[in-house]
Amino acid sequence: MSMGRLWRNRDFVLLEAGQLLSGAGTQLTSIAYPLLVLAATHSPVDAGLVSFARLLPHAAFGLLAGVAADRWNRRRMMIAADGVRALALASLVMIVTADAAAFWPVPIVAFFEGTGSAFFAAAQAGALRAVVPARQLPAAVAAQSARDATIRLIGPPLGGVLFGLGRVIPFVADVVSYSLSFASLLAIRTPFQEERAANRSPLRAQLAEGLRFLWSRPFLRTCALLYGLSNLIGGGVLFAIVVIGRQQGMTGGEIGTLTALFGACLLVGSMLSPLLRHTFSTRAVLRLELWAWIGCAAFVAWPSVYVLAFGFVVAAIAIPSTDSIVKSYRLAMTPDRLLGRVESVRSTISLLITPLGPLAAGILLDSLSARAAIAVFAGFALVLAISGTLSRPMRSAPSLDDLDRLGAPEAAARTADATRPTPPT
Repeated sequence: MSMGRLWRNRDFVLLEAGQLLSGAGTQLTSIAYPLLVLAATHSPVDAGLVSFARLLPHAAFGLLAGVAADRWNRRRMMIAADGVRALALASLVMIVTADAAAFWPVPIVAFFEGTGSAFFAAAQAGALRAVVPARQLPAAVAAQSARDATIRLIGPPLGGVLFGLGRVIPFVADVVSYSLSFASLLAIRTPFQEERAANRSPLRAQLAEGLRFLWSRPFLRTCALLYGLSNLIGGGVLFAIVVIGRQQGMTGGEIGTLTALFGACLLVGSMLSPLLRHTFSTRAVLRLELWAWIGCAAFVAWPSVYVLAFGFVVAAIAIPSTDSIVKSYRLAMTPDRLLGRVESVRSTISLLITPLGPLAAGILLDSLSARAAIAVFAGFALVLAISGTLSRPMRSAPSLDDLDRLGAPEAAARTADATRPTPPT
């Protein structure tokens, strides 16, 4: 019933449609970037550097983006971010067309695209809570997980195939996807923020306010740290699949298909998320993801890229349930005036080490055997799993039953109109 009402919400559908298209474009180029660099330089380190450059702005500018999302018009900020990303990719298309062997422009363009993504993400949380009532947040987050899983499933193999047809084609498609996201944002009616007074306090004080709010909630703080660190494993292993797949003679399309397994499992996990949340305790669901990352250790015993890909199937299935629990609780309890900063603080903590995943994988694969490189990631996963199991905030994880009470009355009133079906004309 809740999911049916959610999909009758016009503004939510527009928001999700735009993100489906732009996310699909991002997945196309997530595999096209390393393939482009490997074709030009044949260096795993260079390919890792580009992935690092694309992710770095989330850590470097996330806090500033959060302040901007709480001070500026969030919809305009998201529209501007889409414009920056489209222009960055369009410039790369022209550069690659003129000089197929160019390398240094690639990480620069990746950095600018990542910067646009960082500012977009800081405002996106406020957009979601603006168009969705608090009681429907778990369903909305699960729908986002399904969306992300779908594009992870389709994007990488399609990106590999398109790259085989022409090196610039995946990047052209990404330009188009950002343009369509731009248009969907223009069509949304609901304001992405409540009425708020101008904040004249110094930048440092504004950042500290968001940090204090998150840090004073042990469950949110612990989740940001543990799952942020687990992003290093996911990003590093996914990048390793591309490099090891090339080393084992796979084509771009084959590598894309293999990495799409992660997206397929995320899609399965998003469909199973309601069942898992109602069958198991919050604590059990959260622990499942942490322990599942150790599955990549199977590659150490059997060094096939297929084994490496299948090694994190359980982790991918568990991720949507983890997200629906943690994100719904965080969005519901955070005041609108702090939402951008709290999300940016969480993202910065969570993603501070994430850009090091592909970079570390590239360095390890360049200096060690593939087995030894993956063993490092498996050992790190074991440390995180033990830490999460022993953590007191994780053992006393909160329930989602109080979402309506946590949700701000102003937000609920504002979204009432958006959740009603549009009357026939």
